[in-house]
Amino acid sequence: MKWVMTILFTLFGLLQYRLWFGKNSIPDFMILKNEVALQVTHNANLRQRNNLLKADIHDLKIGLDAAEERARNELGLIKQGETFYRILPSQE
Repeated sequence: MKWVMTILFTLFGLLQYRLWFGKNSIPDFMILKNEVALQVTHNANLRQRNNLLKADIHDLKIGLDAAEERARNELGLIKQGETFYRILPSQE
């Protein structure tokens, strides 16, 4: 009976060692769980950015107002008949 108990305790100890220190152990699981949470956050940010870009593309395809606004803001273009004023900050 002592031999059976000794063998069972040894097997239990080996299984516990493997659970805590072996390959795919609990600490490895916790590390991977944190990495997955970071990746989910990163994916959500990229998904939001993609949605903004899709909306921008949709606006550019549908109307000229979005293209005109973009040309004014990014390229500094002016319409015919408009007067361009440039306000410089003071030197102080």
